[in-house]
Amino acid sequence: MIQEALREIKRGCSELIDEERIVGLLKDYFDNGRHYYVKAGFDPTAPDLHLGHTVLLQKLKIFQKYGAIIQFLIGDFTAQIGDPTGKSATRKVLTPEEVKSNAQTYKEQVFKILDPQKTEVVFNSKWLDELGSRGLLALTTTFNVARMLERDDFEKRYKSNQPIAISEFIYPLLQGYDSVALKSDVEIGGTDQKFNLLMGRTLQRTYNIGKEQAVLMMPLLVGLDGVNKMSKSLGNYIGITEDANTIFAKVLSISDELMWNWYELLSDKSLDEIEELRRGVQEGRLHPKKVKEDLAMEITDRFHGKGAGLKAKEEFDKVHKQNDIPSDIAEFRFDAPIGVIDALFECKLANTKSEARRHIKGGAVRVDGEKIDTFEMMLDKGEYILQIGKRKFAKVIV
Repeated sequence: MIQEALREIKRGCSELIDEERIVGLLKDYFDNGRHYYVKAGFDPTAPDLHLGHTVLLQKLKIFQKYGAIIQFLIGDFTAQIGDPTGKSATRKVLTPEEVKSNAQTYKEQVFKILDPQKTEVVFNSKWLDELGSRGLLALTTTFNVARMLERDDFEKRYKSNQPIAISEFIYPLLQGYDSVALKSDVEIGGTDQKFNLLMGRTLQRTYNIGKEQAVLMMPLLVGLDGVNKMSKSLGNYIGITEDANTIFAKVLSISDELMWNWYELLSDKSLDEIEELRRGVQEGRLHPKKVKEDLAMEITDRFHGKGAGLKAKEEFDKVHKQNDIPSDIAEFRFDAPIGVIDALFECKLANTKSEARRHIKGGAVRVDGEKIDTFEMMLDKGEYILQIGKRKFAKVIV
């Protein structure tokens, strides 16, 4: 049983530090029913989570299956500093109001995956506010600047004469202190977080709390472009609050090669089930598109409820196979003739009028199914279906 649990826990992980500790925690759970604590921290720097964040949530779900109480840490204090990981410049400081608003959305979203009965949602302002000036100064004496500059992103910025704020040096210490305050047994994070995760082990030892957390690191999910990590700034992401049709279509757009990585990191299917699917594709018994559709439906169901994936598939087939329009599209009314550029903007098919022009120039805009190539088209009295690409539609009534 322990080996089966360990296999699932290690599934897809890039690095595991102190595997023996995890084995001991599992043994204690199976033998004595004693729970242990697994921490994962999320700074609420944006209002919504995307699929990249759910790689960690899926791993936390596995830990819950095998006896863990999850410490879902919302870094409402540290978000106001900004995690310097991977950054070439000091992050913009968020206001307390922005942090509070974003944190609330996180709480609402994570229980689409995690079991709330086995999850403790904690905010690090609780103990970091109490730390005070004296405690913070004591914390800074536990680590030196030379060691801090060993961190890859700090080293690069230092050598290229890019500024590094003192607060950014303090950030890893605060994240590590979270593990002291929570007495975590395990902490998980992305591979880019290694320095910060190990800080938790260091400070638990320094503050003599009687344990050193194991560390499990997961790879960063590759985005829709198949090249870069999933990121809102790169536009290659799937937000977990996006509508069912959009989630399904976006998952279906990834490459066949990337699909297997997503299966391993995002699917609830067992490793044996995934391997059977892979063999089926290799041997020609299964078409890769069918396997990808199953993944798209699974992920859509996760965030919109059972059956939502099948409905999204049917809608996708209707639009893309039958060259039909969706059955449920937004409707907009205008009291006077309107130019097509303005209509695309007002219907929110384009974020700006300049973007609308680019779509027309690129041949991506259709009116009632006919591609247009002019910026001057006017929509006079009547009804129209505006379309950009394959997924964006709006009904216009003038």
